[in-house]
Formats: sequence, C-alpha cells, structure tokens
Amino acid sequence: MQIEFIAGPSAPASTAVARIVNQDALPADLDAVLLEGARASRFTGKAGQLHEGFVNAGGAVTRVALVGAGEAKARDRASSLERAGAAISAKYLASGLPALALDLSGAGLSAADAVAVLLGARLRGWRLDTYRTRLPDEQKPSLKTLQVIGAPAGTEAAWAVEAALADGVEFARELVTEPANVIYPESFVARAQERLAGTGIGIRVLDEAEMTALGMGSLLGVAQGSIRGPRILAMVWNGGSADDRPVAFVGKGVTFDTGGISLKPAAGMEDMKWDMGGAAAVAGTMLALAKRKARANVVGVCGLVENMPDGGAQRPGDVVTSMSGQTIEVINTDAEGRLVLCDAITWTQKTYAPAAVIDLATLTGAMIISLGHEHAGIFSNDDGLAEKLIGAGNASGDKLWRFPLGPAYDKLIDSPIADMKNVGPREGGSITAAQFIQRFVDKGTPWAHLDIAGMVWASKPGQTWDKGATGYGVRLLDRFVRDHLEG
Repeated sequence: MQIEFIAGPSAPASTAVARIVNQDALPADLDAVLLEGARASRFTGKAGQLHEGFVNAGGAVTRVALVGAGEAKARDRASSLERAGAAISAKYLASGLPALALDLSGAGLSAADAVAVLLGARLRGWRLDTYRTRLPDEQKPSLKTLQVIGAPAGTEAAWAVEAALADGVEFARELVTEPANVIYPESFVARAQERLAGTGIGIRVLDEAEMTALGMGSLLGVAQGSIRGPRILAMVWNGGSADDRPVAFVGKGVTFDTGGISLKPAAGMEDMKWDMGGAAAVAGTMLALAKRKARANVVGVCGLVENMPDGGAQRPGDVVTSMSGQTIEVINTDAEGRLVLCDAITWTQKTYAPAAVIDLATLTGAMIISLGHEHAGIFSNDDGLAEKLIGAGNASGDKLWRFPLGPAYDKLIDSPIADMKNVGPREGGSITAAQFIQRFVDKGTPWAHLDIAGMVWASKPGQTWDKGATGYGVRLLDRFVRDHLEG
C-alpha cells in the first residue's frame, strides 16, 4: 500500500474519506445525517471502531468513514492509533476502492500520532496472494493508495523512517508465509540478497563445505537428512562509530521442520514452514535498519537448515561435536533449533566479537503452553540487557516475559556419555532449551534468548495483521536499536 501526502485541506475529488475521531469527541462539523447514524450505531470513537456513512454535498455523494482513535490522553495512545489505521485497511482493502483519502486534521494529532495511524494501516493492509489464482473479484485487494490530507507538520519526514520499519516487517512476513518448497536455505539467502541489494548491507554466506571445515557438527547434523544444503547468512550494517563493536542478532532458520527421525504428528505439520521465524525477523530487522540508515553497528546471522527424516538423517542417540568443541548427545531430533543456534552463535562470536548476542527462535512448544500467543519468552545472563529488551517490547507491541535460568535447570541437560544432551525432562522445557544455548555463549558476553514460538504465526487477525505471519520481532529489535544503540 502506498502512502501519498496531499497538500491542502480537501480530499481529492470523488474519493472516499476516512476521518480520525477521538473517543467521545464526535466532530462538530459532521453532516447531520452522518452524525445521527454514528450515534444510532453506538459509535463513540473507541480504538478501532469504524462507522461508515454517505454525505451529499453539492450534488455529489461521498463515502465517509469515522474511525475511532480511543481516548486522546490514553497511556497506550500509539497502540490505539495503530488500531485506527488498521481498521481502515481491514474495512477497505478489498472494498473495490483503489484509493482512500485519510483526513488527519481535527483530532489534535502530532506527527508521531499521525505516523502511528499510517503504520497501522500499512501493516494491516499486507497480504501475500501470489498463489491464489481464483479469488472472486470481491475478495481481491483493491486499495492501493492512502491519500493523506491534513497531516501535522513533520509527518511526511517521520513517515519515511516508519516506512522503512514497515518494509522490514513485511519482508519478515513474506519469508514466513512462503511455502517450504519456495523458501529453503539456499533460496532464503537469494531472497535476502535480492531484497538487501543497494542498501549498504554487507553479506557473507557459508555453504556446507565451509561449515564442515569450521567444525559445525551440531548444525550439520540437523541438515544431513535433507537434500537441500544448509547455509549461514550474515548481514552486516555499519552505521555507527568505527570503534563500536556490533550487537549481533542471531536467528533460527529451520525452513521446514518435520522433526527428523523423531517425526512430528502429521496434523498441523504444514505449519512448520514458519520454523524459520527467528531468521525472518533478523532479515527483516536488517532491512529496516539499513533503509532508515540506523546509526548503529549491527550484524544479523541466520542459521538455515531443513530438518528431514531420510536414510541419512541424524538418529536419536547420535553424538555430534559442535564448533565450540563441546559434544552433544542428540536425544530428540525434533529439538533441532538449539543445535542450529549453538554453532551459529559460536561462529558469530568468533567472527564479529559482538558486544552482545540476542538470538530469536521458534524454539519450544512449551513456550506456547506457558505464555500462549500474547508474549514471547526472554532468558538472559544480563539483567540490564533483559530490561532493555522488555522495555523495547512494551514500546513496540512485541511483548516479552522473562523466565529464569540457573544451575538446577542446567544439570537437567547433563549427558552420561557427552558434554550435554539436547533435551531435558518434559517439565521446564523452554528453560532447559535456553540453558543449552547459554553453554555456547562466551564468558562475559551479554546474551538474551527470545523464544518466539507463539508469536510469529496467528490463527486469527490481530491488531495490525491478518491471519498468518505477524512479522514479530522486527519492531522489537528496531526499537531496541533506536533506544539503546543509536542514543
């Protein structure tokens, strides 16, 4: 969806108009019929409410939508304004209208407020219809342009920054939504190279032979059952001081997860195309940072594999040697994400000496049992880093909830024949997974592990997304960079 800023106070001729309305503050200049209709339908301007009517002015009938922005002084004002923008896209995306005028005057909005409305509209208007060849006309997206009128001073410049963020969120959604026969390790890399071209990001790719030479036995063990070779994708953005060590974002990129020999149940296995949601979030974040020219040094690393159960696949009971030299008894081949991450994190630390490491992974079903689809889990060896990420989550809407780490949990993954095993008992499954990853973090390196299993895919529409990929993680990491790396 394109956002187009129109000079002057009036909407383009013959265009439907949406007006932003604060709660319990219906505009005094409303047409009498539209006003009465709004009252009759109990429209009060609550966040996300929408009332549609028609106005006859000068012999021309104009379609008018009143869109609720919630209370003007609400603590969650930005969230309410995003819901207002999202309501517009949800209503008119497939309405037949090619363009809609969005009137931002009269609601006392600041430039930041206006941008929140636009971001909500842009994100809620995203869809991937590549493979839907027989959609009825009334279901096809028609709304191509929002024509913004009455924008507060500074809105257009502020939107240029948020548009870059929207690009990143949409790229993450695209990667997660594509089927596994389209996005696999090699094609994930190719898609990222294409999308990041010309942004100033440096890209490095490791293939299977290079990973073998480096001793990445843990990651390669996961990949050995697939005919599709694994990849490490590194994306480097140097927008900060030359003296600043980068912060590293490391994403789990299992492009399809059958569970391997520890095969998953057939029902619902199609969802495992989104088991690369952590890697997608990292790639989307890097695109956003580069497009908005973030003043920070960041490296994004994706460990990309496909977990399949063929005759060459890793067996339960196998012992592999990680790049760090630590050995792992593979008890369950469906606990594969941590096996990918440990080598990706080791390589990242050796290659880039990051100031901090933050990994994102759709790691455990136990996290969904714990938190549902409202928060992702965070584990960290550094209280300051954890607090910064939780704050960024609250500010961005990509919320986090902290879980414990400790020696008692760590003992649960000790192995009788190797340095560790890749799973502990059923209880505390998300915690023992985090304890496993922590064993590969260099001493003194601040680290946080984000288990985003319940957040990258939605079975019903949310605040700024339709059913499907949410793009979770991009806004969180971007906000963390803005607040704590850019100053």
